[in-house]
Amino acid sequence: MLNRIILMGRLTRDPELRHTQSGTPVASFTLAVDRDFKSRDGGERATDFIDIVAWRSTAEFVSRYFTKGRMAVVEGRLQIRDWTDREGGKRRSAEVVAENIYFGDSRRDGDSGGSTGNSSFARPAAPAPVDYGIPSGNDDQFAELADDDGDLPF
Repeated sequence: MLNRIILMGRLTRDPELRHTQSGTPVASFTLAVDRDFKSRDGGERATDFIDIVAWRSTAEFVSRYFTKGRMAVVEGRLQIRDWTDREGGKRRSAEVVAENIYFGDSRRDGDSGGSTGNSSFARPAAPAPVDYGIPSGNDDQFAELADDDGDLPF
């Protein structure tokens, strides 16, 4: 069986981080996901508001780095829960249990406040060049092939 879902949208509110009685972190938030097509009548794109639940380190990650308005990519599975409301009526709700959550924008794009460009999510510096022991600057290290017929091997 396969139950896999990938969504990209904006958080409608800051994630709410709670802990279970045993201390397990759980975060919940809602993702606003635009549909790919426009409606016939107004030409507007409809938006779906999808409940997301993240557990353990994923919950801590999303509560620490995501805020209302940030673009997020959520990868997980769809879960349907049956429950009883206060009046005794049977209810059903769908939510996505997030397994991975990725940034869908840069911090500068997602910040609605004045961004100074000093982002804690800046790209890391390029790694230092690796020395493979190949001499540089000495072209005499290479010799002409004596039996080269000039044909390319491909």
